[in-house]
Amino acid sequence: MFAFSAKKPYLCSAIAYQLTMGERIKKLKKIRIHREGTSELFYGAVIIFAVCACLWYGLYAVSPLVCHIVMPFVCGIFATAWMMALNFYRCPIRYFNGDSERTVVAPADGKIVVIEEVDETDYFHDKRLMVSIFMSPLNVHANWFPCDGRVKFVKHFDGNYHKAWLPKASEENEHADIMIETPEGDDILVRQIAGAMARRIVTYAKADEDCYIDQHLGFIKLGSRVDVFLPLSSKVCVTMDQPTTGDQTVIAKLK
Repeated sequence: MFAFSAKKPYLCSAIAYQLTMGERIKKLKKIRIHREGTSELFYGAVIIFAVCACLWYGLYAVSPLVCHIVMPFVCGIFATAWMMALNFYRCPIRYFNGDSERTVVAPADGKIVVIEEVDETDYFHDKRLMVSIFMSPLNVHANWFPCDGRVKFVKHFDGNYHKAWLPKASEENEHADIMIETPEGDDILVRQIAGAMARRIVTYAKADEDCYIDQHLGFIKLGSRVDVFLPLSSKVCVTMDQPTTGDQTVIAKLK
């Protein structure tokens, strides 16, 4: 909660603004770059610098005036592209402050696109509640474990690259399945799904290892989706089209 939301009535707007800025700075300090993007960002910056330097010297040799007119636009385009990549690979440091017992949190930033009862025939062979989160290219693409427990298995499947929000993407697209057994004995299936743009799913979860909320499950590059399969008795705490924050938004309570 931002500090200014709980301010007393007598606080002036200037002080409230300072508090707001302080919270923003504190939030920025908690943002780091995900390890999946460090090498790409570094080499990308090196290539951009080399290309711009070559273009500068080449154009300057032909026409200094043209060089001074064209190069700022070229450098601006490259810089914008690099900053978009930097934004994509950002990885906020987050900690869940609530009670994690029987709690399922959002494994990813994005938007709720599916809440429905489905027949899960691969593992459970019965009905499950499926909650799906779609991640746009503008979202943080790190994935977190949605609950405390123990990883029973991790399986990766090759497949197509349909648009991630389509229903068939859950089964037909390239995906990774992670089965987690909670301390109470409930099985939760998390499915990382590649989208039309995504071409790489990274999964850090390992079979037979303990896992916890706040811990990274993996990373999906570019637009993609994460499905969570829950017991039918679960109480869903989100609604359609609701934005989610990974490791923060409670999506369900287990009974």
